[in-house]
Amino acid sequence: MVQRIPTAQKPLEWVRSSRDDLKGLPEDVQDEVGYALYLAQIGEKHPNAKPLKGFKGAGVLEVVDNYDGDTYRAVYTVRFAGVIYVLHAFQKKSKKGIATPPADM
Repeated sequence: MVQRIPTAQKPLEWVRSSRDDLKGLPEDVQDEVGYALYLAQIGEKHPNAKPLKGFKGAGVLEVVDNYDGDTYRAVYTVRFAGVIYVLHAFQKKSKKGIATPPADM
């Protein structure tokens, strides 16, 4: 059995309305995104988190959660040392495949 040593947890900083936006999503989605953010705080990556296209490198990530036939996304950055910035949380409404709507970019 491998014993994990607790890692210092980076604080979360919520940009603009991102916290309120997340709280407006279904509770199951909030739980999934919350867990992804917790993993980011301790230096790990959620299986559903991936680099956001259009940004160089893996400094800006999005976590995607499908719930009740809808898709929800949260975008955050781990680019800055010592803090996780939550940039946006929203329900995907694009009618063109998996593309993130331009207004949300």
